[in-house]
Amino acid sequence: MKIAFIGDLHGNMVATRAMEKELTRQQTDEIWFLGDAVGKGPQSRETCDWVRANCTHFIGGNWDYGIGGRELAEDGYFWDQLGEERMEWLCTLPREADVYISGTHFRLFHGRPVTPLMLVQEDKSILAAPFQANGTTYTGVIFADSHRPFLRTLNEGYILNTGSVGNSMGVPKAHGIIIDGELGSRENGPMSMSILSVPYDNAAAAEVARQDVHLPHREAFIKEVLTGVYSR
Repeated sequence: MKIAFIGDLHGNMVATRAMEKELTRQQTDEIWFLGDAVGKGPQSRETCDWVRANCTHFIGGNWDYGIGGRELAEDGYFWDQLGEERMEWLCTLPREADVYISGTHFRLFHGRPVTPLMLVQEDKSILAAPFQANGTTYTGVIFADSHRPFLRTLNEGYILNTGSVGNSMGVPKAHGIIIDGELGSRENGPMSMSILSVPYDNAAAAEVARQDVHLPHREAFIKEVLTGVYSR
C-alpha cells in the first residue's frame, strides 16, 4: 500500500487542494493525518473538514487541542469559524498512534522534544528518546510539527518528518511523506520512503489571508506563506 502522512494544514486550502491533487495523481491508498488541521490561516473550517473527509487515521496537534479547548482568548476568531462540533472533534484526537509497515514499527505523533506533546519533555535534547514510549521500543518514527520535512536514519531506526502542507518553513511548498510498503506486516520486507514536495499558488493563498482583516497575526501568516520564514 502507498500511504501519505501529512500534517500542519493550518487553514491554507490553496496548499491543501494542491496536495490533494498530487496525492490523487500519485494514487495513494490512504492518507494519515498527524496533527494541526487548524489555526494560523483563514480557512481553518475548510481544512478541518478536508481532513475529516479525506484521512483514514488521525493524530491531534497542539493547535488542534489549543483551539478545540479554548486555551487562548486570541483564538476566538477560530472558535467562531469552526463551531462547537468541530472543536469537540479536535479535542478527541489521540496524541499518538503506531503502525507496522513492512516490518518497521513506526511511532506516530505531533510534537518535538521541546513540547509536552512528544511525551519526553523532561529531556530537552534534540530528538530525545522518540523511539521509546509506552513500554515499547520502536524502529521508526514519523512526526509532524516542525514544518520542515526530512528523512534520515539514526542508530535506533528511521525517523521522518512530514513537513507542513499549509505553512512550510524553509521551502514554501506543500510537503508530506509517502511510504510504499506492506501495511500491518511485522515481517521485514521492502519499503520505499520519500518526501513529497508540491508547489502551489502562494500568492493566491496570501491573498485569501489578506482579504480577511480579522485573521489574528495576519501579516505574519502571509509572510510565512510567501517566504517560508517563521514570523511569529
